[in-house]
Amino acid sequence: MAGRKAVITGLGVVSPGALGVRAYWDLLTAGRTATRPISLFDASGFRSRVAAECDFDPVAAGLDADRAARLDRVTQFALVSAREAMADSGLVPGELPPERVGVVVGSAVGCSTRLEENYLRVSDQGRSWQVDQRQGVPELYDYLVPSSIAAEVAWEHGAQGQVECVSTGCTSGLDAVGKAAQLIEDGVADVVIAGASEAPISPITSACFDAIKATTARNDDPEHASRPFDRSRDGFVLGEGAAVLILEEAGAARRRNAHVYGSVLGFAHRSNAYHMTGLRPDGRELGEAIRVALDRAHVNPADVGYVNAHGSGTRQNDRHETAAFKRSLGAHAYEVPVSSIKSMIGHSLGAIGALEAAACALVLEHQVVPPTANLTEPEPECDLDYVPRVAREHRTDVVLSVGSGFGGFQSALVLGRPGTVEAA
Repeated sequence: MAGRKAVITGLGVVSPGALGVRAYWDLLTAGRTATRPISLFDASGFRSRVAAECDFDPVAAGLDADRAARLDRVTQFALVSAREAMADSGLVPGELPPERVGVVVGSAVGCSTRLEENYLRVSDQGRSWQVDQRQGVPELYDYLVPSSIAAEVAWEHGAQGQVECVSTGCTSGLDAVGKAAQLIEDGVADVVIAGASEAPISPITSACFDAIKATTARNDDPEHASRPFDRSRDGFVLGEGAAVLILEEAGAARRRNAHVYGSVLGFAHRSNAYHMTGLRPDGRELGEAIRVALDRAHVNPADVGYVNAHGSGTRQNDRHETAAFKRSLGAHAYEVPVSSIKSMIGHSLGAIGALEAAACALVLEHQVVPPTANLTEPEPECDLDYVPRVAREHRTDVVLSVGSGFGGFQSALVLGRPGTVEAA
């Protein structure tokens, strides 16, 4: 519908090293890393034995004991971050028309932790091909389907509008926010609880990335293991967490004098149709997603004040992404600050895009750009301004956040500072 825009009026975060938005922003701007040896399971036999874990007690975070026992960690993260975001927005679920409230939650691997635990239970620790279904818990089906995460969020907040789960690998979080904005722009919803959650630090997920050597082997120095754009990088650090953004129709937010972090100006998603994990070095597909997102936002490349990079810390991603910025932003790519917060909180697969979107909203709010921690010796082909190690005060009216996911997914999200560009 013409004239409808989505704005961000609430944020909620569960992150490695930080529970809640304030602690999250403090961690990012301090350049503090939250990577450490894996403690959630015995990783002694794995190639990569470090991760970015959340110090999270579901009961202390506000969930009742019965619910905490029933739900997978990924759903617990989603509920806690959604509660914070809704409270931050000032919206009261019971006072909203329920059919006008939607939920879009992203996750790459869903409830894999509880699913793996229950598989071991029904299969006698994997020794029996013929499983004993009587040993499975009643919630086992919920662990199988990632949509159960979105359903739990919807039930808690009484959302009876469009409710869905986005699972597009490591772009799931960005794609969820982009989809939610589209629901508001199209008149399908007036409020959307949007974000992503992931709790993948488990034996099965870690083994998957070990097998393809995508994760770091820097086990003796976990604090400095995540090194995007650095010559010495050797893979990403697996992470976990969640972020939820409350998206609201701009006119309605204005009428109730809501605090607005920023506007969703444009979004685009592309596929490289090339390789499950491989990326072309020229960055063409990601560059195209950026170009289309900027076109939809009616924003010139030179107007972008900050780029939140995918910055996973793998050689092919860093080179591919650098090339994409040059293709899409032209000469401005050498002037705009670019950084990767994965250097501090790891790569939480489907959740990271939502965590990055929340960080971008905070960049607009505070006019500070978080750094790329651990960047001491840039890769020669990565020759842009990657804000090494120290946060930077920087005037920013438009931010660009990008994501790249296994399967060939490429996404770009453009956010704008309130009062400057939302009417573009």
